[in-house]
Amino acid sequence: MTPKFESRDLARIAVFAALIAALGLMPALYPFGAAVPVTAQTLGVMLAGAVLGPWRGAAAVLVFEILVLVGLPLLSGGRGGPGVFVSPSVGYLVGWILGAFVVGLIASPRNGKPTWWRVALGALVGGIAVVYAIGIPVAAAITGLALPEMALVSAVYIPGDLIKVVLTVLIVLALGRAYPAAFGRRQSTPVAKADADLAEARDA
Repeated sequence: MTPKFESRDLARIAVFAALIAALGLMPALYPFGAAVPVTAQTLGVMLAGAVLGPWRGAAAVLVFEILVLVGLPLLSGGRGGPGVFVSPSVGYLVGWILGAFVVGLIASPRNGKPTWWRVALGALVGGIAVVYAIGIPVAAAITGLALPEMALVSAVYIPGDLIKVVLTVLIVLALGRAYPAAFGRRQSTPVAKADADLAEARDA
């Protein structure tokens, strides 16, 4: 079931779309002549899913990519515009949306603070496996390389992506301790707890 977004949800989505854009300020690197650049923006995708949850995380990535589509140079290396979506990178961009959703499904907290293993697993499955599963075949089709060859070329991205998984875990756990409201949970206060207890008593 698709959730309804409240105004504070929209604000959080906008913040993470801006975070992904800010991570694009790092220059694009094309190791060993790769067709798709190394980018720090995958870290933003992992964080969006882990903090916002599946639907809001995917929405943050989608908002970012709509801004890229209309021409804003927000991808690493100052890339933007419709041409990006017919380049070898397009599979990865599509994978980011689904990847953030899967990260959120696995990593987002369940009635409590985030746990390191859920965040790590979500980032590995959604932020790496899902993105690669879409990005590599599409890049192979566009460049004309054989799928095994493209997969081998793409292996150069794995060490950097594993570092992003570690960073995602550290950032999400720190955020969970310092600012639980970032996950959409309001911090508990004595007054709030008393109000909740009163409402529960009325419903009983």
